Amino acid sequence: MQPKTLERYFFLSLLAATLVFAFFVFRPFWIVLVLGASFSIVFYPVYTWLKKGHLPNWLAAFLTLLLFIIVLCIPLLGIGSIVFDQSQNLYHSLINNNGNAGPFINIIGSKINHVLPKGMHFDINEVFSNFVSFLTNNITNIFSATVTALFTFILLLLTIFYFLKDGEEWKKTILKMSPLSAADDEKIIHRLTQTINGVIKGYLLIAFIQGTLMGVGLAIFHVPNPAIWGVIAGIAAIIPPLGTAVVSVPAIIFLFLTGHTGSSIGLLIWSTLIVGMGDNVLNPYIVGHKIDVPPFLILFSVLGGIALLGPVGILIGPLTVSLLYTLTEIYQQEFK
Repeated sequence: MQPKTLERYFFLSLLAATLVFAFFVFRPFWIVLVLGASFSIVFYPVYTWLKKGHLPNWLAAFLTLLLFIIVLCIPLLGIGSIVFDQSQNLYHSLINNNGNAGPFINIIGSKINHVLPKGMHFDINEVFSNFVSFLTNNITNIFSATVTALFTFILLLLTIFYFLKDGEEWKKTILKMSPLSAADDEKIIHRLTQTINGVIKGYLLIAFIQGTLMGVGLAIFHVPNPAIWGVIAGIAAIIPPLGTAVVSVPAIIFLFLTGHTGSSIGLLIWSTLIVGMGDNVLNPYIVGHKIDVPPFLILFSVLGGIALLGPVGILIGPLTVSLLYTLTEIYQQEFK
């Protein structure tokens, strides 16, 4: 074997082994890295706008990061605290059966038991208690792991900062190393950037708006624990077949059965006109023009991503399908 050939194989083996080892080193933080890269792409226009003012790279990145904290992190922290408090109250209310939801729950339970065969009994109070207990325990786990959450948050901020500051140089290095043509590399990067903006600015932003509007409406019409149900409505809004109706319809029925007819009609109007506007008006403009992938593929990619990876799958699923879609187009053009 020629010395040059031996040298090449040794180098490739060493490179492959190093890449595998580096993968396992970074594996515990890959979610933080993906989220950091994604948010840096979303806020990159702000960074470039600040750069036009002849600011240093580090200062533009720091000011963009500060905007990220003010616009996104502080509101989410406040909502999380309210949801945690209300989930505790809801849990105790259901356990003691002394809350406003008691009559409504008992009516539903009696209706279900009325249609069940003899010998079968459905305890809806137990079902609701188990559900809220599960929800409460998960929220408690999130907010009780203070040290871990704080450490992860700091890593996320550092990741966003360095991706903003040095991301353009890293992109140029990756493009130089890529064996694909420059046009194909740009097509892949452009499609992934569109998908990230579409998912975060589109699906997640619209879900946040709809959940917030639903929570405000529930509070206006005096539905108990509006914050926690607003969060559930926002999560359901990510999945098109469900939507905010998962929360609004039971809430309207609850108000009607408890004698608040005017409030039930008001919530119906609010849910249809105000909350529905977030999906019907914003969705075509924000999502439809940013993700050039059939909607049913996006739906299954979101559901599959959540099933495989948890909450971060909301982003990873569409990214994977979008990358596959782009590679398929490149294959059709370049390898006919």
